[in-house]
Amino acid sequence: MSPKLKNGIALALLPQILLVKWLAGHPDWVEKYYSEGIYPLISRFLRMLFGWIPFSFGDLLYTALAIMAIRYLYLHWKSILKKPLLFLRNVFTVFSIVYFAFHLLWGLNYYRIPIEEKLGITTDYTPAALEAISDKLVQRANSLHMQITKDSTQSVSVPYSTGEIYNKTYLGYQQIKKEHPLLEYKTRSLKSSIYSIPLTYMGYGGYLNPFTNEAQVNAKVPLFRLPSISGHEVGHQIGYSAEDATNFIGFLVTSRNEDSYFQYASCTHALAYCLSELSVTDPETFDELYGSLNKGVRKNYQELVSFWQAYQNPFEPIFKSAFNAFLKVNNQEKGIESYNAVVGLLIGYDRKYGF
Repeated sequence: MSPKLKNGIALALLPQILLVKWLAGHPDWVEKYYSEGIYPLISRFLRMLFGWIPFSFGDLLYTALAIMAIRYLYLHWKSILKKPLLFLRNVFTVFSIVYFAFHLLWGLNYYRIPIEEKLGITTDYTPAALEAISDKLVQRANSLHMQITKDSTQSVSVPYSTGEIYNKTYLGYQQIKKEHPLLEYKTRSLKSSIYSIPLTYMGYGGYLNPFTNEAQVNAKVPLFRLPSISGHEVGHQIGYSAEDATNFIGFLVTSRNEDSYFQYASCTHALAYCLSELSVTDPETFDELYGSLNKGVRKNYQELVSFWQAYQNPFEPIFKSAFNAFLKVNNQEKGIESYNAVVGLLIGYDRKYGF
């Protein structure tokens, strides 16, 4: 690449940033021309290109790029020290290319019309509404638990492999599109991440690779939680970037699945967010509702707590802080707390449609 071309690409970064900020003020345009326009074509093409590969191509791509970057620094560290401005120019050139690719291939979805507007629901709620939906989910969790185990003290053990869970997730999306066409999912690309162990240490259940459109799932997570995570990551694939939206989509598609294990996963995941809110706003009601859960349901929750505690490390807060900053830069003002905003979506949806 010639020096002039590198200079031009590096300088193009600022106009790109300004354009994205301008588009952030026009979500109706982003929705019409990108999220419902070119993005479905781009994303489906990428899934056709990489979805058939039985392993995560995106993980390998990241690995190759990291090795290339380390190799470059090792081979050229002397010239970097001698000409730091040229190195800085090269860094901005690469960043400009990545910034463009990220927003073209997926990132502009951060600026689309929020899912609550598309569904015609409101997300405000009262303490009474939070208590009511929490109680509703407790009753459903207990009912599904007994339907599966026939024993209130036994935890639910999912009998499926990760591959079977991914297949059932895809089938769930084929079912939900009849009720909500905006959740249509074509050309599957749902995989276990090669880096499930590092993801666990970082505290993540999965992620979407925006450059290959592969939905990556942390296969180390206890199986009874994987249906919700899989549904969440596919929600990103179909064009919803906001974490509260994909948490809600994951709940909705998993709850509508005909499989009782999926319904249980969906219910307990949604309930966890509601109980988390109650534990802060009304600890007494939280204690009462949590105590009314079947012992086996509480065992499943403890299984998750024990799992994540086993991988706690001093670096996890750093990764969470970085992701928090990433979300705020990309139009999610609450950052990592936006995950919990799913509570408002759950209440708003139940208020209008029921579940």
